[in-house]
Amino acid sequence: MISLDKVRKLALALPGTNEEPHFEKISFRVNKKIFATVDQENKKIVLKFDLNDQDFFSLASKGSVYPIENKWGQQGWTCVEMKSTDLALFEDMLVVSYCGVAPKRLVEAVRQNLKPRKKTLN
Repeated sequence: MISLDKVRKLALALPGTNEEPHFEKISFRVNKKIFATVDQENKKIVLKFDLNDQDFFSLASKGSVYPIENKWGQQGWTCVEMKSTDLALFEDMLVVSYCGVAPKRLVEAVRQNLKPRKKTLN
């Protein structure tokens, strides 16, 4: 399970990120633009992607990530189930969502600090 503390730690580690309320949810923003919200009560996170990334992460998650079921989903807003989403996948999704709304100078800073993951063969 992905905890609120983990989401907060990962999101606030991204340059220029602020935490602010968004209705009854918690939002994480960069340059006043939301890239993630957390609904603690329902154990869901919503991230913003382009439609290609939304499709990719939905398929990669095996059902724990899916488009919001309305016009927002058609704009790339995507639900992440905190109870069943893999943490490593979530970390990647959070960075992609952030990079989609952050200024280019911050995106470049994040990309320079990314560490490649080791791939294991099964």
